[in-house]
Amino acid sequence: MNKYNFAFFDEQSKREIRRALLKAVAIPGYQVPFASREMPIARGWGTGGLQVMLAIVGKKDVIKVIDQGSDDSVNAVSIRKFIKQMTGVLETAETSEASIVQSRHRVPEVPLTGEQILILQVPIPEPLRETEQSELRAKRLHAEKEYSGVWLSLFEQIMKYGCTATGADHPTMVHERYVMSPSPIPRYDNRKLNDCAALILFGAGREKKIYALPPYTKVESLAFVDRPFVSESMHGKICRLCGAEGVFLDESVQAAGAGPFYECNDTGYCRQRQSSKSRLDRGEKSGD
Repeated sequence: MNKYNFAFFDEQSKREIRRALLKAVAIPGYQVPFASREMPIARGWGTGGLQVMLAIVGKKDVIKVIDQGSDDSVNAVSIRKFIKQMTGVLETAETSEASIVQSRHRVPEVPLTGEQILILQVPIPEPLRETEQSELRAKRLHAEKEYSGVWLSLFEQIMKYGCTATGADHPTMVHERYVMSPSPIPRYDNRKLNDCAALILFGAGREKKIYALPPYTKVESLAFVDRPFVSESMHGKICRLCGAEGVFLDESVQAAGAGPFYECNDTGYCRQRQSSKSRLDRGEKSGD
């Protein structure tokens, strides 16, 4: 750690990224280009989110890093270890204890507060990429608020499958102005972006783009009037480990002849509930 500047980057690099972040916060949903730096991890493995984290983290911050809901995946552990080595900051698995949460493909189950910052890693920030390959033309379409290509793509999915087939990264309208990629979070998490108390920052290292959602920003998932947006249904499903309902669950298959079982995708949330349940059980037994 002593061989590097605090948080790995030199101060000029941090200032350049922070300037891009300030512009992104001032124009919700707008993609701000930035000079993406070379990192000690490969592009596509979270370099955008990591650069945003290193530009804003302070010595008093407490960080949490998750990958698709897990605190223990290789990606999450490696990034968390690197940040801690370069900064010496405290780390936690509890969402409520973290001042900065960096996530890949999930928004934590615990509601975020105005004292927290959520950083989402983004592989493809351009929601028009599927219908418009040219970066120049895509920027022009954004400027003109011309999103018929996105609507056409959703319409084609409905005609082919009977419903929109965006398993993740369902496009959103921000502040009734810009169509934005929410990153490949499940549709279930799109609602958490709307009117969120926390500042949400998006970093795409390979694509060299940064964008943001300031606190309490209006975010709507694109949908037709006669085909409303529908997220994944968790109705009737319960986590077998902590008993949670109404959260995003992963389905696993049991032995032959037995039905599927479900577990919380957010491992930190699940462990917190298990710990609380265990303390409650011990308290009840001691009371008896």
